[in-house]
Amino acid sequence: MNHVAAAETNFRPDAGLKRVGFARTRIIHPMLVPFPVAYFTAALLTDLAYWRTDEVMWERFSVWLITGGLVMAALVAVAAVIDLAYARQRPVWPRALGYLLAVLLSLPNVFVHSRDAYTAVVPAGLTLSVIVVAILLFLATSATWTLTSRRYGAHK
Repeated sequence: MNHVAAAETNFRPDAGLKRVGFARTRIIHPMLVPFPVAYFTAALLTDLAYWRTDEVMWERFSVWLITGGLVMAALVAVAAVIDLAYARQRPVWPRALGYLLAVLLSLPNVFVHSRDAYTAVVPAGLTLSVIVVAILLFLATSATWTLTSRRYGAHK
């Protein structure tokens, strides 16, 4: 059996350490933005499935997916406000307004989908889903999902 002895330990604190402040604060909302986008895109796919099959299950999936997208969009809004307040960020207005427009169109879309019968999806619900996903795909061409940028510097 081998025994290892510690000859010397160095536990003295380093005088050169500095406290980390807000300069290294990470922004939160870019991690959350893709979730509503995925929910709204999946809702479009389930709308298309309902349109082709008339199976009520797809319509119910659409309602839940749009509702989940709206809940996640609310979390994104809270995270973006926190990022704006504490992470020295400023809004990127075209992306923020486009995202807001997509979310605001999804709100009546969930009410349209919650009706009964075939008209809950075709044509109004399907049309609203297509418009929302088209707006979000247009926003996706900006290479990032962030709704803010650094306050003192170029857009990311």
